Amino acid sequence: MNDKSRLESGGDAAIVTRFAPSPTGRLHPGHALSAILAHDFSRARGGTFLLRIEDIDGARSRPEHVAAILDDLRWLGLHWDGPVLYQSQRLGLYEDALDRLRGAGLLYPCFCTRADIAREIAASGSAPHGMGEVYPGICRDLAEAQRTRRIVAGEPHAWRIDMAAAVERAGELVWRDCEGMDHRADPLAHGDVVLARKDAPASYHLAVTVDDAARHISHVIRGVDLLPFTDIHRLLQALLGLPTPVYCHHALLTDESGQRLAKRHGAPTLEALRRAGVEGHAFADDLRAGRMPVGIGAAKG
Repeated sequence: MNDKSRLESGGDAAIVTRFAPSPTGRLHPGHALSAILAHDFSRARGGTFLLRIEDIDGARSRPEHVAAILDDLRWLGLHWDGPVLYQSQRLGLYEDALDRLRGAGLLYPCFCTRADIAREIAASGSAPHGMGEVYPGICRDLAEAQRTRRIVAGEPHAWRIDMAAAVERAGELVWRDCEGMDHRADPLAHGDVVLARKDAPASYHLAVTVDDAARHISHVIRGVDLLPFTDIHRLLQALLGLPTPVYCHHALLTDESGQRLAKRHGAPTLEALRRAGVEGHAFADDLRAGRMPVGIGAAKG
């Protein structure tokens, strides 16, 4: 579980890392591990550690969760540089990126509901995809007149990227990990992912790509569960002319049985641990050392 020793510097360039939680619930020990690794990586190299709140999910983001995130990080002994960045204040940047992709003919409106997609996949007999069901392209070939008519009529829709066309334009894509190894990206495996919808003006993929570039993030340090998404982010960087950071994907925090320590698996939140009297610096040091953190059994989420 101890990934700190695996994070090697990519050179003498300015080091900028970030922690970017969504305020849709309380932080759990897995979040703490990612925050600590990103913080310590930067601090050990005289770099900058930034905090970004990914709050563009208006239906689930809560101010009280933001306050708890800040308290949790201070409890762990982590301090960020500069002001906190809020994605909800950056919607114009995401719309500009979407406009560029639309102008390049790489986006199309999708009017499908989840039920529509499920029926199409079931009818085609396609096997479930390892990272989730891949969109079968129902709306990809709609005539432009039909698209326009349905949009003007106010029919709900999302904007999907035409992945085949995008990959053809971008060409071969490579990203580098924290050990200096290059990886070939495979965005086609994800299908035509959604980049925006009515209730989310930018998808996770688009927003993080734009924000990491805008804040000059040099190293993205995050859990291995997000490794597959790196292919999509590398594609968007190529299409939008943005730099590519080094990606460091750490192992997930697990208990003795190998089960992930997350709230949905019964792990306590950091807030619950604080309220139970667990000492935050000791908790953080256990994570740094690869030990089961003190206090995991002292509180319930």
